[in-house]
Amino acid sequence: MSEILIRQATMTDVAPVCDLMAQLGYPVAEALLARRLAQLLDHPDAAHWVALQGPRLVGVISVHFIPQLPLAGDFARISYLCIDACAQGLGIGRQLLQQVEQAASGRGCDRIELHCHTRRSGAHAFYEQCGFADEPRYFCKRLPPATRAEEPR
Repeated sequence: MSEILIRQATMTDVAPVCDLMAQLGYPVAEALLARRLAQLLDHPDAAHWVALQGPRLVGVISVHFIPQLPLAGDFARISYLCIDACAQGLGIGRQLLQQVEQAASGRGCDRIELHCHTRRSGAHAFYEQCGFADEPRYFCKRLPPATRAEEPR
């Protein structure tokens, strides 16, 4: 087994990240992911890391740092964490979470949050093993496509 390298995501990672998003249940066209990644790589309140096993990209994590109006510290929200099915169980997810924890601590965040769908029971167990607590209250209001910002073409 080769050593795992964690580094910041770059535009060269679009194709393998597309594959990981599909494994996670979010198939996305490379062109759309490329536009979104370019936008987010330039965003001061977003960070994205990938995990490499040798030359192969086997994991990705996306986090956003959200300022809190009445508090001095921000909080970090993990949007996506995916480890390639062939590399699960090797500690890669933990390494990516440690990267987020270091970045969040460095920004003075008071917590790290994530949303994980109820159907992902294996992921729930993993997050609990990593020190996350189940905070069961989550509200979501879906907006019709006409009110969403149109994607650039």
